[in-house]
Amino acid sequence: MIKQKASYLFVPGNRPERFAKACASGAHAVIVDLEDAVSPQEKDAARAAVASAMDAAQPVHVRINGADTEWFHDDVDMCRAAGRGIAGIMVPKAEQSDDLAWIASRVGSRMPLLPLIETAQGMWNAEAIARQAGVQRLAFGSIDFQVDLGINGDGEELLHFRSQLVLVSRVAGIMAPLDGVTTAIDDAQRLQADSLKAYRLGFGGKLCIHPRQVETVNACFRPSREEEEWARRILEAASGADGAAVSVDGKMVDKPVLLRAQAILARL
Repeated sequence: MIKQKASYLFVPGNRPERFAKACASGAHAVIVDLEDAVSPQEKDAARAAVASAMDAAQPVHVRINGADTEWFHDDVDMCRAAGRGIAGIMVPKAEQSDDLAWIASRVGSRMPLLPLIETAQGMWNAEAIARQAGVQRLAFGSIDFQVDLGINGDGEELLHFRSQLVLVSRVAGIMAPLDGVTTAIDDAQRLQADSLKAYRLGFGGKLCIHPRQVETVNACFRPSREEEEWARRILEAASGADGAAVSVDGKMVDKPVLLRAQAILARL
């Protein structure tokens, strides 16, 4: 079973002194940000700083600048040159699968790509984007998405779109998507509510903007003890049945039940 990463922590690309702290935060993945966190006049210096800090022993993801910017090609080339120091590339405002295909042609098909769906066009093309070779999972840029569509609210207003990303990811056969950030850094209750909602909707993780958010996100996306114990009973019963029908807790264990148990343990 593939262990799913739940917490993806952003760290500004122009603050290399923070990279080690981010990597030690307990986050399942760290995203060094060359896009929103870096002003236009600092882009080149930040890229150079990131290139110098890459370490194959502790690879990180990099959020590059968008395909419609002047920094896009240089960012992609830096990721190619960094090699094993890069765990994956996050692509902001992903709208066209051709852009992702071009990135894959430069860095290789084995480099995981994480497209951010944060515009109406990106959502419209989400299935084609998800099916593009190299795409590991989608991420929801919920804040920019609200702005692009003129949506006021992050609750039921975005329910359809969140569910659409979960559905598209499943149909495309990629990992469950990542939900967007919770901007209220000091509101633990809000973060927990947002994370649990995303978990219930079928998301596999969540983007974080501060190390303080990591522990809560990890806990919310980890199955409960009851779920874990149930899943282990299911797999144990199935493994000992040698293909025969079996029941657990008075209920028949069929393929969907077995897949559900496997999915639960993959989140541990």
